[in-house]
Amino acid sequence: MRTDKPNLIVDLTFDFALKIISFTELLEEKRKFNIANQLFRSGTSIGANVREAQNAQSKVDFIHKIKLAAKEADETTYWLSLCEKSENYPSPIELIQEIESINKILSKIISTSKK
Repeated sequence: MRTDKPNLIVDLTFDFALKIISFTELLEEKRKFNIANQLFRSGTSIGANVREAQNAQSKVDFIHKIKLAAKEADETTYWLSLCEKSENYPSPIELIQEIESINKILSKIISTSKK
């Protein structure tokens, strides 16, 4: 991975993963283990896929890995929405706003990379 300049999406998804870890720990404290597990897996996978894309072997490989990150981001949006609408769950509103921004950036990366 290139480290000579900042990479917005790598940084955003890493920071988001850290916030997901904290939020899922809060869910576990409230004994919401099933949702916490699903959210942890999808929410941290976004950054892992973006990071992996930085070392893609080709443009097609890069797009594929970014699409995987986008799929995980969409799944994460689903789990966060469930938390938002369910009773007795902590509010994930800030995480929802962040994942919406990440989704937009990933979509833009995909569309730009296809050109």
